[in-house]
Amino acid sequence: MNTTNFFCRGTPLLIIAVLAIIGNFLVCLAITRNKKLRTVTNYFLVSLAVSDILVGLVAIPCAMLTDLGQLFVLLQSSILSLLAVAAERYMAILLPFQYQHVMSPRNAHLALLVTWGLGAISGTVPLMNWNRQPMKTNGREHWKAGRCGCGRYRQEVIYCIFPCMVDMSYMVYFNFFCCLLVPLAAMFIIYGHIFLTVRRQLRCISSVAKSNMRKELGKATFLFLVLFLFMVCWMPIHIINCVLLFCPRCEVPMSLIVAAILFSHANSALNPILYAYRMRSFRHTLTGITSDWEKLTSKTNTQYMDSILIKAFSNEYLI
Repeated sequence: MNTTNFFCRGTPLLIIAVLAIIGNFLVCLAITRNKKLRTVTNYFLVSLAVSDILVGLVAIPCAMLTDLGQLFVLLQSSILSLLAVAAERYMAILLPFQYQHVMSPRNAHLALLVTWGLGAISGTVPLMNWNRQPMKTNGREHWKAGRCGCGRYRQEVIYCIFPCMVDMSYMVYFNFFCCLLVPLAAMFIIYGHIFLTVRRQLRCISSVAKSNMRKELGKATFLFLVLFLFMVCWMPIHIINCVLLFCPRCEVPMSLIVAAILFSHANSALNPILYAYRMRSFRHTLTGITSDWEKLTSKTNTQYMDSILIKAFSNEYLI
């Protein structure tokens, strides 16, 4: 990748990384500071936020250094966190009596461990020989020539193009069909069942119960928007992968691939904006954090100026 291409592709990625790290750090900070936000649902949102922070810290730098690669552990952890949120909302709304017993903080933490464990296992499958292997001739390894492969830069650094290192059958059959489409289908079924059941129940319950049910429905709607945003951001790159696998002769413009990958990474920066827009308690907590920070910086600056003045007067007195 030449310097111009690296700058053109790397700059948007760097901006996304900074926004993802700052935004999702504020999400974690807000939930830890406000006791009212420490709910089982928000535990899973913290897990999603941590995954998005790691996208900014790890996945995007790796993408910049390996010609737009992806770190699949974080993708799988994100989709599994969203699935856990959907299951939690299903139990909270449709099975409220079982919810208190099943969805305890301890079980929620256990679910988070399982989520990250499964994400780590499924995301590291390419390391278990499900990748493109170099050909061997005369005892030496080399890669197929052409658009795919590895090269040498200034005789010192070996660079590799990501889609040429990872088998496209893994990208489509395992990563897309099994690890993305199946959980997405399950979540759409869960949310569809929630919305239909709640609508039926709203017709035949008291006004007090209706108010509580509408609050739960509002939470479910917000979480469905998080899921929908995830799907919209990640679908383009997976559709392109399907085209590359099932239609090898089809030419996909590199600019389209780059745009799709940028779009997928942008999901990590957009989630905090959605939280701030839709969650009033989260918005108020962020306002409080900002206010505290302003007071702290103002106090620090005042103390600093006071110390300078004291030193100035002391020196003048000594003279």
